[in-house]
Amino acid sequence: MRLRPLAALSAAAVSVLLLAGCSGAGAPNASGTPSGPATPAADLCAAQAASGAASDAVKVTGDAGKPATDVTFTSPLEVPALQVTQLSEGSGTPVKAGDFVSFALSAYDAATGQKLGEQGYAPNLGLPQQISADNPIGQLFGCAKPGTRVVAAFPAAENSSAQVYVVDLLGVVPTAAWGEPQAPVAGMPTVTLDADGTPDISIDTSATPPTETEIATLKKGDGATVESGDYVLIQFRGARWSSGKLFDGGDTWATSSPYPGQTTGFVPGFTKALEGQTVGSQVLVVIPPKDGYGEGEINDKDLKGDTLVFVIDILASQKAQPAQ
Repeated sequence: MRLRPLAALSAAAVSVLLLAGCSGAGAPNASGTPSGPATPAADLCAAQAASGAASDAVKVTGDAGKPATDVTFTSPLEVPALQVTQLSEGSGTPVKAGDFVSFALSAYDAATGQKLGEQGYAPNLGLPQQISADNPIGQLFGCAKPGTRVVAAFPAAENSSAQVYVVDLLGVVPTAAWGEPQAPVAGMPTVTLDADGTPDISIDTSATPPTETEIATLKKGDGATVESGDYVLIQFRGARWSSGKLFDGGDTWATSSPYPGQTTGFVPGFTKALEGQTVGSQVLVVIPPKDGYGEGEINDKDLKGDTLVFVIDILASQKAQPAQ
């Protein structure tokens, strides 16, 4: 019995819960910025699905933020449509459309009452997802406060039976690195930050670029260490050493859409800048052509031959799921 991929209810299929949009992620390139989440709708509060007999019938014990200690309902549970019952209200500032939220859940088969699994409670096991009125996360939580727990009853779908989820809204993830500032490295490009965390890159284009990838940590995060093959949620901005200018497709800040991808899905220099860093960190990397888009004559059509400079904010990571 497979867990129903929560994000797949609204968009592309994903193989595991909490992994929306990651498995096919690629590298930033000169042809266009990777597609980000859809523009969130405004009326998030009204998007939460209504409660009903099915969701109200589920009894849950235990505190939000931890796996439920006991979940009971009379099976088979008839679920005609998506129903959501709020069990406990969180505290603090309500989430708003466009926020990236972290959540965790336990899943049960509505026909048998069997527990199918849980995910998101252990660190480094779930990427945040953007909440909006147009996606299932918004339909579960609306404009809830962090710490909220809900029961969601999902009707049967083409490839799965009806299921019951106990879902906890854990928090809102910043969209800029929050780590401790580190001393700049002499000889590397300089980076200044706008009020919202957007980086500005200054390159001495008269200087000879390095022939090996150079990496400096600008902010040291307090989160999990990113390992090879992990999925990450990042912001990045890239510039050409030859001109000092930003290039098309190398700037998530321009689209306000942090990018999910696997560390092994980028050019080698970018991968080197991610692996070994901690979540919450901001990294400066200078990538020569051999670790970037290859040797060749510098031109305006692609990134071949140019040394590239990236500032990368690591917002979250998730361990890759083992092959089934």
